[in-house]
Amino acid sequence: MRRAGGRERGWGSPCAPTTALVGTTWSRLRGGVRALTARGAQGLPRPPARSTVSHDQSCDLRRRRVYRGLLDQRGFTLIELLVVIIVLGLLVGLVGPRLFGRVGQSKQAAARAQIELLGAALDQYRLDIGSYPNAGQGLDALNRNPNVNNWNGPYLKKAVPKDPWGNQYKYRCCPGQNGEYDLWSEGADGAPGGEGENTDITSWDSSQK
Repeated sequence: MRRAGGRERGWGSPCAPTTALVGTTWSRLRGGVRALTARGAQGLPRPPARSTVSHDQSCDLRRRRVYRGLLDQRGFTLIELLVVIIVLGLLVGLVGPRLFGRVGQSKQAAARAQIELLGAALDQYRLDIGSYPNAGQGLDALNRNPNVNNWNGPYLKKAVPKDPWGNQYKYRCCPGQNGEYDLWSEGADGAPGGEGENTDITSWDSSQK
């Protein structure tokens, strides 16, 4: 097929420049790939080789890593433990006396309350019998009839309590040295007199109630 000017019309001639361009580009790309491949063989990191470690050896390695991790964990040093012990000792030295003092005061208050309770029971006993239990009958007469008429007890819901320090209350009648009866606790030391927690708690000293 021809067209004006004597040139042939077809796909051969017009595509020649394009074919040359494609060939040149392809050659350059191929050269670049070769160059990159050569560089990679020299400078780029190679893929890791496939491990040939057996399963048992792998388990041993894991155990060793875990064991090393446990050993690497840092615990308390001796100095740190000593510092903690000293701080605790200071706290006990500062707070302990106040705390123990409050405990002693609460026991003294409990002793006064129990003496008031026993005193009320003794007054009820006197209303029924006409007199307080004598020293021989003691405070047990509030729970068991000491073979007297008109006894309408027990006058306590429970047995006669001990004082907050585990000692028996002292009872003297009739009469007592300080009133119709004397009822008292000898405090923490269980002996007459004393100061602080050792102070006697009595039924006849109204200033202690």
